[in-house]
Amino acid sequence: MRPVPAPLVESTGFGQEPEVPRFLLPERPIRSLDEYLATEIGGLGLARAVELGPERTIEEVARSGLRGRGGGGFPTGRKWSGVAAQGGTHRYVVGNGAEGEPGTFKDRALLRANPYQVVEGLLIASFAIGAAEAFIGLKARFEQEVETLTQAVREMQEAGICPECQVTIVLGPDEYLFGEEKALLEVIEGNAPMPRLLPPYEHGLFATAPQLGWTASDVEPGHEGRHESNPTLVNNLETLANVAHILVRGADWFRSMGDERSPGNVVCTVVGDVVAPNVGEVELGTPLGQVVDEVGGGVAQGRTVKAVFSGVANPVVRGDDLGVRLTYEGFEAVGTGMGACGFIVFDDTACMVEVARMFSRFLYVESCGQCPPCKLGSGEITERLLRVEAGVADDRDVAELQGWLAKVTDGNRCYLAVEEQQVVASILRAYPEEFAEHLEQGRCPRPRPLPLAKLVDLAPGRAVYDERQYRKRPDWTYAPTPVALDTAGVTPRAVAGSGYDASGAGLGGASAPAPSPGEVGPAAGPTGGASDATE
Repeated sequence: MRPVPAPLVESTGFGQEPEVPRFLLPERPIRSLDEYLATEIGGLGLARAVELGPERTIEEVARSGLRGRGGGGFPTGRKWSGVAAQGGTHRYVVGNGAEGEPGTFKDRALLRANPYQVVEGLLIASFAIGAAEAFIGLKARFEQEVETLTQAVREMQEAGICPECQVTIVLGPDEYLFGEEKALLEVIEGNAPMPRLLPPYEHGLFATAPQLGWTASDVEPGHEGRHESNPTLVNNLETLANVAHILVRGADWFRSMGDERSPGNVVCTVVGDVVAPNVGEVELGTPLGQVVDEVGGGVAQGRTVKAVFSGVANPVVRGDDLGVRLTYEGFEAVGTGMGACGFIVFDDTACMVEVARMFSRFLYVESCGQCPPCKLGSGEITERLLRVEAGVADDRDVAELQGWLAKVTDGNRCYLAVEEQQVVASILRAYPEEFAEHLEQGRCPRPRPLPLAKLVDLAPGRAVYDERQYRKRPDWTYAPTPVALDTAGVTPRAVAGSGYDASGAGLGGASAPAPSPGEVGPAAGPTGGASDATE
């Protein structure tokens, strides 16, 4: 066996800043199993886990302080031990790579850079909790990532690395909710991405115990005994990518990065009104403003940062809070969450009413409809924001907007309605003067197209956004072409002038012309923001 390596320190390429360890995104992509085994990590993480045994493996992961990188930040070791302690006929592990959060590209970047560390982390998790089988969920449209991951799994199985482990790659739809862990299990079982009620550790894959009422899955052939709920561990791919490094180099090495409660590195995406959209590995504890500058190249000359969002799942970070450090606690202190570190930046030319409308419409369209207050409420909120942005709203619209924000989360079975409530309410609180301007002037004072940063591809300085999202309807079908209609008193001219991307009014879908497909790249100049090209 190869000796355990000493901690490595490499340059991040971040200007003159002190060097920090970089291990998740290697400078040169790992293209084969031979290349991975030639590194100081490849294969040694699983060997170390076998040496330690399941219980001590979980203890080492817990001691490292690793927290989930999918957005919630739950302690990974505690999650593993909880699933391992659950009763049940079988346990399963699921790697969540159904990356659909706008502004996020980290999991695809990891799979392009080194899919083998993800698979090894998955195998270690399976060993630690005694899983019968492991799954990885990816969107079918992630063709490059599907190819690299399939190659990695095949090579590791053919090489005899954990030959008794069964790993299945499940390709799913493009819906946002595919990434919600309870909906992800539904897709693995062959169903639509509709979140179930109970979490995976209580009602896991192929569970034969009823979730509600009297409906349950058929028992597998040869099953005997009482029905069980098959507790299932769901981890984000970035979380799993850290595991082999921790076991080989040790928990203390991992804790040498970041801070006490948020140790390690994270993979950040920075897009929007920045000069050079990109993805990069960053040490936790780095100020957010520094991340925007060093990963995304900062905003265009003459412009300032007005707002930063971690996807559409968290409240806004105002431009005057860019000193907040990249830790779970730091973001909580300014009233938001770090999420999956997919940062969408808006400069001082952006209309925050339009940002609220654009985010609200995305969530409305992606809501599954199982919880009526979520689907109906997000649609009503989107319609009110559309009227405010177009300059035709009145006091009744504002009152109805506030009323729906208060009740959109009633009976929610997943987090989408909470996202709707938090992100829209935070913009209302942070930028009340912009809403007042729209009402008083009867128009948008900052008319400018704003693309929704749902990423199709990302390379240094070049972001490609999903133009199909502009045509997506609330029933998850797609209109043939976006067509501008006069809806709720909003004229096509007002809609187009405000940069609308698709149906904003709700009931049936008024649409505006979608921008031509394309890429967002370097800034055009100080008057047009950092990215004047749209999808």
